Amino acid sequence: MGDARPGSTPVEILLVEDNPGDVRLTEEAFREARIENNLHVVTDGVEALQFLERRGEYGDVPRPDLVLLDLNLPRMNGDEVLEALKDDPELRTIPVIVLTSSAAEEDVVKSYKLHANAYLTKPVDPAEFIDTVQSFERFWFSIVKLPGAGGEES
Repeated sequence: MGDARPGSTPVEILLVEDNPGDVRLTEEAFREARIENNLHVVTDGVEALQFLERRGEYGDVPRPDLVLLDLNLPRMNGDEVLEALKDDPELRTIPVIVLTSSAAEEDVVKSYKLHANAYLTKPVDPAEFIDTVQSFERFWFSIVKLPGAGGEES
């Protein structure tokens, strides 16, 4: 499939996930899809905000083009991260896809009320998980036009 944005740099993706198995499966799905990307991984909500705000050890990281966010995180849950991100005028244009094990209707509704751009439930089966990641990857990087880095708007 190649780079979703011809002539540009790879897509910068921030994966906020504390489960090492899900991180590994996501990395595998991206490798298999062959869409050029840089996957950055943080394992809790506090780290996610530090990365997004480029604080501390994350001072030189690129601005993500997309955030994949688990809801069940240590230190600060995904809802809190999503709310902080969407409340920040500098960060709110970054699309956030909630990728979580919860299929609870209240979690879906809350995520959309907090302005998630999509909500995906992680399949239990590893092959289905990879298929899910590749499906949304094709959609977000081949069909959807993402704002460029630095494309913050009020």
